[in-house]
Amino acid sequence: MVNSGSKLFYWAVGENIKKYRTTRNLSLQLLGEKVGLTKKTIQRYENGEIKIDMDRLADIADALNVEVIQLLDGAESFFGLETDNIGVVSVPLVGRVCCGNGTLAYENIEEYIPVSKEFAKGGEHFFLKAKGDSMNGARIEEGDLLLIRKQSSVENGEIAAVLIDDEAVLKKVYIREGQVILQSANPAYDPIVCKAEDLKIIGKLKWNMISY
Repeated sequence: MVNSGSKLFYWAVGENIKKYRTTRNLSLQLLGEKVGLTKKTIQRYENGEIKIDMDRLADIADALNVEVIQLLDGAESFFGLETDNIGVVSVPLVGRVCCGNGTLAYENIEEYIPVSKEFAKGGEHFFLKAKGDSMNGARIEEGDLLLIRKQSSVENGEIAAVLIDDEAVLKKVYIREGQVILQSANPAYDPIVCKAEDLKIIGKLKWNMISY
């Protein structure tokens, strides 16, 4: 893991890698294959979790058909700055969410992830890590980091984080005649039908940080 002083630099480089990868319609897997790395390593570079040396950055630049300077664009200015100075906020990656006495609480905070204030404006936000393949039809894969805005209701058809028996699940939410229908984005999974009192909507999906 990089230290807090340099994390913003590598985060900025990672944002540039992600931008050009997305523009060129390359998956994490394909970019990794082009430079001889695993999908997970590319993901960690994009999230600013690990250092990237110049030789490796040059390989990635070649694979993306850009110059190294384009991947460094704006990153140098982050040295020595705190997140409050660059329009970035730190959002917790939450391992578990509970709701004791009607109050939402985060447990097992794994780390804090820097996110543009533009993405995290308009309320309290947190990250959850996607599990399983039930939402892959919505381009949400296992391990993706999901930015959630804390709120207790959503419109029909919106994707929300829902707390059932202290387990947070991500589903499309529909409310019909007093029942709540939780719909996966994978036809292999049947809808979950339950009463409103048996669950709690804890937030709306704002952004999938790792897109494919």
